[in-house]
Amino acid sequence: MKETRLGDFEETILLLVGILDKEAYAFRIAEEFETQTERPVSIGAVHSTLSRLADKGFLTSEMGEPSSERGGRRKRIYAITASGKQALLDSRDFKVSLWNQYPGLSLGLKFGF
Repeated sequence: MKETRLGDFEETILLLVGILDKEAYAFRIAEEFETQTERPVSIGAVHSTLSRLADKGFLTSEMGEPSSERGGRRKRIYAITASGKQALLDSRDFKVSLWNQYPGLSLGLKFGF
């Protein structure tokens, strides 16, 4: 059986794919990760995580159009699947549930529509 839970880094990468939408290719995802988290990331870590998320069925990818700034090479563009969106929702709901159980730090948030 395939693992359906997300690690923290996987969750962040999956969220960034959703945020970047049509610009969700590995180099751009790495740039956005560094901007959002103020932490460095290797392109290899991003590539391996994207591959793992695709293997779990949370992402699909297709080759974009060639661009002159890339010497005519094409970019692999990623998109979140319905399973990927559900995994994000499940992860969010689980974490909110934990926060709501923490005395003194409860967010009082309710999700899981």
